Amino acid sequence: MEDVEIFLSRLATMEKLYAETAKKLDDPDINDKFTLAGAIAKIGSPASYKVYVSNENTENKAVDEIKAVFAEAAEENPEIKVEFIVDEFLNLIDDKARITADSKPRTLVHRDGDLHPTVHIWMIKRRDGGIFALLQKRAHEKDIHPDCYDVSAAGHVTQGEEFRHTALKEVHEELGLDINRSQLEFIGLKKAEYSNGSIHDNELVAVYICREPIEIEELTLQSSEVSEVGWAEIDELLSVMKYEDIPNCISLKELDMIKKAVF
Repeated sequence: MEDVEIFLSRLATMEKLYAETAKKLDDPDINDKFTLAGAIAKIGSPASYKVYVSNENTENKAVDEIKAVFAEAAEENPEIKVEFIVDEFLNLIDDKARITADSKPRTLVHRDGDLHPTVHIWMIKRRDGGIFALLQKRAHEKDIHPDCYDVSAAGHVTQGEEFRHTALKEVHEELGLDINRSQLEFIGLKKAEYSNGSIHDNELVAVYICREPIEIEELTLQSSEVSEVGWAEIDELLSVMKYEDIPNCISLKELDMIKKAVF
């Protein structure tokens, strides 16, 4: 029995929520809780529903209403299985590299390989004629690239957000730094793909650099994301990545983008 996946975004309107639920249940007559209950009854049993709810701390009466209809159907009929899953929702990217209004649970975005927006922020400094970049070592608990050296800070653009605001948020969360929008220098977009088992990560990455002076000792690292940080001179880093076995998920293209932006 195949699961029917229902997406309930707390940022969506009642009309959109019912329209999307109607599409998933293949019943265009669904437009309120009564027609939804009737549609579930008409589908009958056995049936299995996975209802994904976005994780914003935002009230949405329609979301709660739809959840209640599914919960009641499962209570009345033990052959109707309903699982409620709270997840981060991500907006998807269209074929013109634009963030769309369509959103989807992060778990399923990574399962299905949908193109979605992320940000990379490189903290850099010039010293002794070289360009130094702050590297983070990803936490051991990470699903993707655990214990690997990576960009200074990074993260997904959650639904309803945009690139630069997300970049500021990730720098604050992962490094404990508060910077403003003018301190972020956009240096380009790039695509990044990664597959491992059930994970198919397909990203459109907005890459930023920040030249503000920072001291490692003053950083507050987010332990669930970052285990340690350190400075690396870019040319030396390139040599190490080429000739030594250093666990990393660093993009050579991004290092080249940094050098072009700085010189």
